[in-house]
Amino acid sequence: MKYLSTRGHADRKRFCEILLEGLAPDGGLYLPETYPQVNAAMLDAWRTIYRESGYAALAFEVLSLYIDDIPAADLKALCEKTYTKEVFGTAEIVPLRKLEDGLYLEALSNGPTLAFKDMAMQLLGNLFEYELARRGEELNILGATSGDTGSAAEYAMRGKKGVRVFMTSPQGRMSPFQQAQMFSLQDANIHNIAIEGVFDDCQDIVKAVSNDLAFKRKYKIGTVNSINWARLLAQVVYYFAGYFQATTESDQRVSFTVPSGNFGNVCAGHVARMMGLPIDKLVVATNENDVLDEFFRTGVYRVRASADTHETSSPSMDISKASNFERFVFDLLGRDATRLADLFGTQLSKQGRFDLSGDTTFQSAAQHYGFTSGKSTHADRLQTIRDTFKRFGTMIDTHTADGLKVARQNLQAGVPMVVLETALPIKFAETIEEALGQLPPRPAKFEGIEALPKRVQRMPADVAQVKAYIAAHTS
Repeated sequence: MKYLSTRGHADRKRFCEILLEGLAPDGGLYLPETYPQVNAAMLDAWRTIYRESGYAALAFEVLSLYIDDIPAADLKALCEKTYTKEVFGTAEIVPLRKLEDGLYLEALSNGPTLAFKDMAMQLLGNLFEYELARRGEELNILGATSGDTGSAAEYAMRGKKGVRVFMTSPQGRMSPFQQAQMFSLQDANIHNIAIEGVFDDCQDIVKAVSNDLAFKRKYKIGTVNSINWARLLAQVVYYFAGYFQATTESDQRVSFTVPSGNFGNVCAGHVARMMGLPIDKLVVATNENDVLDEFFRTGVYRVRASADTHETSSPSMDISKASNFERFVFDLLGRDATRLADLFGTQLSKQGRFDLSGDTTFQSAAQHYGFTSGKSTHADRLQTIRDTFKRFGTMIDTHTADGLKVARQNLQAGVPMVVLETALPIKFAETIEEALGQLPPRPAKFEGIEALPKRVQRMPADVAQVKAYIAAHTS
């Protein structure tokens, strides 16, 4: 299996090469040359494997199609080490919860940091440690987080040999619980950098550093953001797991609704669908920062300036530049790398937008690829949280509420709708209390976390200062 850049770079690389690399040398994102195909017989076999041997065994089957430069026995052991009841709190790992006929929640937030990012990040931590030990190398991870990625990465990498984490986040833009999860870590290999700006400023810094190839090579910079293919690949697995739980036969179709800011989570669904998983609709749910919803409605992709990025009660989606969106548009344009490079490398940087509304390929976003979208507001969020708790006794977080609100607008008779849960309610306690008049339950291990000493460096949104900090802390 070889991987290529969305922007046309000539190199073709193996999985373990791109595992540690992040962006391609031309600023593009890596994708497999072709998507492995899964037929009905394979789906039947995987259904049995999942039912009889569990999530780790299913993960091994999916990952094996994409990873051929790690011995099968080692890859199997990495999956078994990652997806355990001890790490994820339940043997099912991603249990499906029925709300009502045809509508389900897939629980993805049972990991160490109570967010779906743990599903991929725990595997990534083990893959990094394995590959770095095999090479005798070290890696400095530079990331950006709007909330959950940072803590998931840090909890996955803390104490790992050969790995340091430098995580940028927008100063004051995360919930107190999210901040405390990250900033309270005292591990020597974990560095938190609070950037004076919004998430997109953090993401721009990560991309700028990744595009400085000399600095990247000298300081061995890698990434754990969803631009890392390995992380997105790990997320593909739970679409298959959700499908097997929602169906009994492999000719049945299922739709998924995915709360989305950076397009990584739903892009994994796109990959699963391209592989042949019988997905009917992929529903993109946004909050007030509706860049993606606007594209799927109009064909215009228009990023917002920092000042126009709303601060909302589902803060992990307060994003106006969806860094994974490039992967889907690459497929949408028939993998035309020259055109893709013009859209993302030239038009976006010069004009802040591109327009596919008059292009026939835009029509295929819905028809051929199953995408549709919707948005949710703070009032919608409160109403959905109240309604779900009142009718089903189920407490959901703010992002999952965005997903559930938009999912209800896209229900189809005879097609189960699976909403991907993104976090546990405790991470957004203030809004839950506003909606329900009570605080959400808090796992015992997180009691008093907000009061713990914090270890964080505050900086302006300046690439040079972040580079200097990395250089000073890697000697």
